[in-house]
Amino acid sequence: MKNKVLFTAFIALFTAIICVGCFIKIPLGVIPVVLQNVLCILCAVLLGGFWSVAPTALFLLAGLVGLPVYSGGTGGIAVWLGPTGGFLPGYLLGALAAGLIAGRPSVEEKKVTALRVVRLTVAIVAGMVILYIPGVIRFAYWATGAGRVPMDKTASSYAIAACVLPFIPGDIIKTVIAVPVALKLRPVAAQYLYSEESE
Repeated sequence: MKNKVLFTAFIALFTAIICVGCFIKIPLGVIPVVLQNVLCILCAVLLGGFWSVAPTALFLLAGLVGLPVYSGGTGGIAVWLGPTGGFLPGYLLGALAAGLIAGRPSVEEKKVTALRVVRLTVAIVAGMVILYIPGVIRFAYWATGAGRVPMDKTASSYAIAACVLPFIPGDIIKTVIAVPVALKLRPVAAQYLYSEESE
């Protein structure tokens, strides 16, 4: 790590960006369309490795203690216990997966290759998919207890229909935007954070 103070500043900046994302959402049924999912994944890809989860972890902790940084300016334990609470740990798992797949950024990534494009695309898509898993499980559990599941559907199919399918087009758009952003910014992050270390 090139500079611990600078690295900490990057993590703080990324955490702030994720938190600000709480004010941007589009209502769509019980689950709103948000930017925080792709922001968590994008920040993870820019940091790479195990450090990729740090901004998301701090964002989740801030909301857990009551700061209004979750979707729609909410916060507190009640959000975790609500129908969409499963998406919060999903953000952490998705960020970890994306960061590990993307790996640590390098200044050599200024040269864009097909392999790097594929790797970052896989990292972002994997992160976006993985973050849904706890969310779907929690929503299915909530829907069952609340008597929301229609007679002709299982809890899992109802949860997927409510929590996943409506958001696929938006997530595709987010991914299409996030990949070139990551390609552009990863070598910049590497220059400030890792350039003095041997690869």
